[in-house]
Amino acid sequence: MYMYSHEGERILDGSSGLFCCAAGHSRPEIAEAVYAQLKEAAYVPPFQLSQPLAFELARRVSQMTPAGLDHIFFVNSGSESVDTAMKIAYAYHYSRGEGQRQRFVSRERAYHGVNMAGVSLSGMIKNRQAFGPGIPGVVHMRHTWLPENRFVRGQPDTGIELADDLERVAMNYGPDTIAACIVEPIAGSTGVLVPPKGYLERLREICDVHGILLIFDEVICGFGRLGAPFGAQAFGVTPDVMTMAKALTNAAQPMGAVAVSDKVHSTILEAAPEGAVEFFHGYTYSAHPAACAAGLATMDLFEKEDLVARADALSPYFLDQVFALSDLEIITDIRGYGLFAGIDISPEGGPGVRGLDFQKRLYRNGLHIKMTGDAGLLAPPLIAEPKHVDRMCEILRQTLLEY
Repeated sequence: MYMYSHEGERILDGSSGLFCCAAGHSRPEIAEAVYAQLKEAAYVPPFQLSQPLAFELARRVSQMTPAGLDHIFFVNSGSESVDTAMKIAYAYHYSRGEGQRQRFVSRERAYHGVNMAGVSLSGMIKNRQAFGPGIPGVVHMRHTWLPENRFVRGQPDTGIELADDLERVAMNYGPDTIAACIVEPIAGSTGVLVPPKGYLERLREICDVHGILLIFDEVICGFGRLGAPFGAQAFGVTPDVMTMAKALTNAAQPMGAVAVSDKVHSTILEAAPEGAVEFFHGYTYSAHPAACAAGLATMDLFEKEDLVARADALSPYFLDQVFALSDLEIITDIRGYGLFAGIDISPEGGPGVRGLDFQKRLYRNGLHIKMTGDAGLLAPPLIAEPKHVDRMCEILRQTLLEY
């Protein structure tokens, strides 16, 4: 639960590193598995070849993904998983004779990694403005934060109509030009925007009507963060394609993955000539043996320590303590679901200036959290106990009172 500074100070980790150390830091079980694999086979080319751990990890991951999303493609990061998901969407429509579907629908305030495709999808201005126009054909729906939903715990009752932006885009550009709609189940990096009730269900309905693929970016929400294996199960909505990374290896090795439905997988494979490469995509380090070893050891920890159920059990207490901070005047909003919460503090001196100062003060007081502008993101490791939540909120309150 802790990191240590270069001066030996103990820092409570309130954001699981960058939402990736779900089982806590530096687990020896993972380190030993990686070391053993590096001694046996440090590298196997992933083009036309593979190695046993890749198949085993794909099987283990598919046991956590929603039913029907059983085909796993390994990459090296969340950013690469998003690029890969987009190429899968292109290839799927091309394989079924609808190659004109080249438009993607994303959201304002979205974060989908830092590769050019993900930057093009992203709706956070500072992640885009210095890097050119990006890939063409991306349209952004409105984000789901509404002023009337301030300090709402869980899913807000209002805002389902925001999903109809997808229908408006379809009618404006032509539904047969849209390859996919991509959303985070909870918009994470921007500040934990929990979807309104019925919102994700409505997106699913619109996609089904118009033959649009629905992609969930589960890089942050996945692997127990929301008290379920993935956001798809937490909200009861199954996408066609799902990205993941971060907690997949507990951050011990870089790795990401994409899960696709039987429909998408079979369509791409059946369109290829017999014996030919079906999907011309991959990375030198896809399904790297050391990363697979880390992933399998992480899956063992999830199973042995029942981490998803532990997160679900701790969530009510965690949210109780976080929302108890709402009496502080400097806090302008709190949102949360599962073991994931966002707090907004009133800005001072321009966007993000106070947020950065707040993060530095928290660190000096013994707590690490992720800040995005003036929004603080709380996502403790799934091994957290009530005493850790108490200490985290105690430091938050103490530090906010310094203002």
